[in-house]
Amino acid sequence: MSWKSMAIFKTFDTTRDFSTHSMCLIVPVYTSLFLISGPHDIWNAFFWILPLWLTVLIDTLSGSETRCASSESAGWPFDSLLYILSALQVINVILLLEMAVELQWNTKSEVITSLVNLYAVKVVCGTSSSFSGIVVAHELIHRRQWHMKCTGRFLLSLMLYEHFFTEHIKGHHRNFGTADDPATARFGESFESFWRRTVPGQFRQAWQLENKRLGCNGILNLKLVRHRVLQGVIFEVVLLSVITWFYGIVGIVAFLISTIAAVRKLEAVNYIEHWGLSREDRGLDATLSWDTDSWFTLHTLVGLSRHADHHNRASKPYQKLRCTKESPKLPCGYFGSVYLTMSRNKRFQQLAIDELKKRRLGPYQGFSVP
Repeated sequence: MSWKSMAIFKTFDTTRDFSTHSMCLIVPVYTSLFLISGPHDIWNAFFWILPLWLTVLIDTLSGSETRCASSESAGWPFDSLLYILSALQVINVILLLEMAVELQWNTKSEVITSLVNLYAVKVVCGTSSSFSGIVVAHELIHRRQWHMKCTGRFLLSLMLYEHFFTEHIKGHHRNFGTADDPATARFGESFESFWRRTVPGQFRQAWQLENKRLGCNGILNLKLVRHRVLQGVIFEVVLLSVITWFYGIVGIVAFLISTIAAVRKLEAVNYIEHWGLSREDRGLDATLSWDTDSWFTLHTLVGLSRHADHHNRASKPYQKLRCTKESPKLPCGYFGSVYLTMSRNKRFQQLAIDELKKRRLGPYQGFSVP
């Protein structure tokens, strides 16, 4: 085969992979349309929610995908999607605030309509901010380029979760699967129990990690100026103050509804990625992370589903993450698994236990299970 023919095939492969990964734009663009056209009447608000619920069904029926982009594919087209998603996230936060101040509260009918709109904000904006905002931030903070890391930290700050940058990179990636990691869900632990434990636990660990990095424990230590977690807290306090000043109580309430929904979905992802898997040492093992081969999840969540390979090399670009056969497989894609985790947790746990038994992993490792 001539070099020209090889170049054509490489271009074709890159174009095909870029096209499928461009599906990650669907949810944030949909969210922009929802916000631009709002506020909505009651039935229209429910109409806008419906497609987000349908993603669970689509994800379940989408089939599997085990291939990844060629190692020789150009990286810039895939990086451009990260920048576009980052811009859309900022735009959607502004559009959310603009829509919130237009909600009316003068009559009983207006109050009901406004509350339904806020529920739609929780579902639509919460999903977008989590799966197309925080997920993108997760990809960016793992990159080596300084400007990418800063963009990722900024996106996390918009979700009032900037400490995730420190805890995830310096804490979770070193301690996942151990008792020292607050982001690892234990065998038999429910999502609500995990939620109550992991949120304060991650912030506390992030603060301690920064104290250790800077060598400061005192509140008045001048080194706190370089304390990344403190920087994030200050930015977030300023952000909340600015939103309250310009958009009032309704604006801050709408923003917090969206943010809390996004963070809960993030922690649902953390929950499913290592549930019931543990280790005593600090070695890397593909069997310590849950994966899914869902085609829809892979291309809408910038490769997040290939978590085992991500732990093997965290800075690897999302499009080059590989399918890992040894890892336990989630009962469905991330959309379906997050739904099970948050709404039917006992069912998720039972399906997860069945998978661990079949593969003899977690508490069943080394035992013959009928």
